[in-house]
Amino acid sequence: MLKISPKDYAEIRRHGEETYPHECCGVLLGQMDGDVRIVTSTARCGNTRTDSPQNRYHIDPKELVRIQRQARERAEDVIGFYHSHPDHPAQWSKTDLEEAHWISCSYVITRVAAGKADVTNSFELTGSDEADKSFTQESVEVESVP
Repeated sequence: MLKISPKDYAEIRRHGEETYPHECCGVLLGQMDGDVRIVTSTARCGNTRTDSPQNRYHIDPKELVRIQRQARERAEDVIGFYHSHPDHPAQWSKTDLEEAHWISCSYVITRVAAGKADVTNSFELTGSDEADKSFTQESVEVESVP
């Protein structure tokens, strides 16, 4: 399960609208509480994908390391990632699965239809390694978080 504040939930959706018709991307920061990932902040990232940014995304590893370091200073961990699907369903694609590597993290996908965010889903990357990884849909609770 993923818990996220209304502010952070709205920020993810707004980011998708702002980058439409290209995919947006970013990092979910927070803590684990048992099987629940609690988002305490988000970090926008630039989509460095130049070949097909309208249906693919890539986060520069240097940017991710910087975000991780800053998060650690605030006692936060990387608990997931988000991106948008312009004019496509808020469901993971084969490419999304192939390019997901953070087992046990949440992967949030927002559909942005004609420039307006309308559906947001989250999927946990499950498995023990690259060979058996898969996405499992998880519930999203939008509520105030500590």
